Order: sequence, then C-alpha cells, then structure tokens
Amino acid sequence: MISTLALHWHRLGGLMPGELDEGELAWLVSPHRHLSLLARRRAVLIVNRVRLFAFLFAVLTPLWSIVDFVVFPFQLWSELALMRFAACVAFACLVVCYRSNGDLFNAYRAIALLFAIPTVFYVASHTLLTFYQLSGISAAIGAGYAFLPFVLLGGLAIFPLTLIETFVVASPILICQAVSGYLRWAAMDWPSFAGAFWLLLLIAGVAGLAGICQLAFMIALVRQAIRDPLTGAFSRNSGMELLDLHFTNAARAHAPFSVAFLDLDRFKNINDEFGHEEGDRALTAMTSQLGHHMRHGDSLVRWGGEEFMLLMPGTSLMQAQVAIERLRAAGFGTRPEGGPITASVGIAERKSDRAREWKELVEIADRRMYRAKENGRDRVICEDQPTALSA
Repeated sequence: MISTLALHWHRLGGLMPGELDEGELAWLVSPHRHLSLLARRRAVLIVNRVRLFAFLFAVLTPLWSIVDFVVFPFQLWSELALMRFAACVAFACLVVCYRSNGDLFNAYRAIALLFAIPTVFYVASHTLLTFYQLSGISAAIGAGYAFLPFVLLGGLAIFPLTLIETFVVASPILICQAVSGYLRWAAMDWPSFAGAFWLLLLIAGVAGLAGICQLAFMIALVRQAIRDPLTGAFSRNSGMELLDLHFTNAARAHAPFSVAFLDLDRFKNINDEFGHEEGDRALTAMTSQLGHHMRHGDSLVRWGGEEFMLLMPGTSLMQAQVAIERLRAAGFGTRPEGGPITASVGIAERKSDRAREWKELVEIADRRMYRAKENGRDRVICEDQPTALSA
C-alpha cells in the first residue's frame, strides 16, 4: 500500500518536470513546511489579489441595482439596493484599509473577509427573494442570484493556495448551499439542486487545481530567486529579507537572535593558483558540508564571494558559539592542495549586543570577523574584548 502511494506520488511529480523537487510536492498540500520567504511573498500576493477582487465587486455590486430597478417591484428593489450598498461599502473598506504585513494569517483573514461579504449578501438576498412571487423576467433575474456561490468558488482560481487552504475556504460556501437546500426541503426540486451542488463541487475542484498550479509555479520561481545559483545558499537579497524577518520576530518576542559572519581564509589563493573552477568546487563543497551539519531552522546566506552569513533565530550568544564550534569541528572541506579549508568567524547576538536593527547586528559580526582575521585567522570572536578562541 505504502509503495503504491509512493509510486503515485512520484508520478504526480512527473506531471510538473523542472518545476518542483519531489520534496516540495508536499508544499502543495499544506503550508506547514513552507520557507518563511515563500510564505511572506505568498501572503503579500494573496492580499493584493483580495484587494483586486474586492475592487471588482465594489464596482459591479451597485451597478447591478440598475437591472434590479428595471425588473423588480420597488419595495424589493429598495431592500436589495440597501444590501448592495452595504456590501459595496464593505468591499471598498477592504480595498482601501487592508494592507499586507507579510504574515500568512493576515492573508487568511483577508480571504475570509472577502468571501464573508458576498456570502452574507447571498444568504440575505436569497431569504428576501423567497417572500416575493416573481414571474417572467423578474423570476429569471431573481434566479440569477443563486449563481453567486459559483462566482465565489470560481474566484478561488486567482489565489496560490494549497489543497488544505482551498478546502477550508470553499467549505463555508458549500455548507451554506447545503443549508439553503435543507431550509427549502418541502418545496425542493431535488434533481435540480443535486445538479447545481455537483457543479459547485466541480468548480471548486477546478479552481483548487488552478490555485495549486499557481502555487507550484510560484514555489519554483521563489526557489530560483532566493538561492545563489552556485552554492545553493540563500542569496544576499533574500538573506537581507530573512534578517529583517528574524530580527523583527525576535524583537517582538524579546527572544535572542544570533548571526555568524564567516569568511574563508586565504580563499583568493585558491583562485589564483588553481583557477576559478577549483574555487567554485571548494565553495560548493563547503556549503554542502555546512548544510549537512547545520541545525534545523538555521539559514546560510552567501553574502558575497567567499563571505557567508549564518542566521540562527532563537539562539543566544553562547549557543551560537557552541553551534559554530561544532561546524568547525566537522570541517569546511578540503583545499585543492590537500589542506583543510578554514574560516574566520565573528558572532553577534541581538540582546547581548543591544542591536537596534539587523544592519547593526551584521556590522558587529562583520567587525568581529575582521578582528578574527587580524588575530591570525581560523578562529571565532564573539565579543568586542580582544579575546579569541583559537583553533
């Protein structure tokens, strides 16, 4: 059974060759293991599309009152117009007031608000229309109100959502449709209702598939954008974004946050004596070695050339020092002439160094790294006093 599931999972990955790694397929099901940079970019994109969708509804919702005025009795039109005005104001507030802060729960709240407004309008208008006996064109326009859930579920296609997220968003709409059928149990045309509900499920499925395909494409693009193409470490730009994210989170939670600035010793000699290809091999071997021994949750950033930054959220200065010494003991790889690759390291921590922003934290670590160079290389410095941990 397990082998069969694994086979189907592998075949699913083959449907998207070159887009996702096999380990990233699980990201299409749940956002639990998404990279923080991916989550942040996705949150911004979701909120922007929520605002776009809300703008469209804010414009179209009151315009339809013209049609209602032509075909409905004045009393019904006035009540529907009042509901449309309230919905329009709610959509406009969503467009004007809501902004993304890069947090995924903030994006979830935006989607919930976007879908709650028309859902409430659908329930209220549907209830109101049941009190009127409509015929002819009025009955046809009134029946059109029943198509609002189809529009909402179709709109899911513009959001890069996981399978679980799509299910959570679509479920309230499907439940409302089922409840409305239950309330009209006695006079229900069950074949028509069953067909409409089945169509809703199909639309939800297609919209969910479209959202998952968007997410897969986004994962591939983000992976390419945030990674250094040679070493696979985070690029400098994405590293600065991570620094800002971790530093802000640590400041809010009054938690420690350490960074280690690593500069490979005498690396220029490798390029000068053996060529840049050997230098590239040494860099990829070093980052691969670090990747195998880094703690889960730490991030390696290629800051430039042979300089790297190790980000260690939730880590005190002493814990960071222990982690770096463990990495040094495991080694950074081998130089082309056979000797070990060594590094000069400077460590800084947000609380103990009283850093007010991440740039200041990086400057402190950078300064200590240069002191490690001046003191003989292949050592770690984690304080401003002239003391060092020799190899």
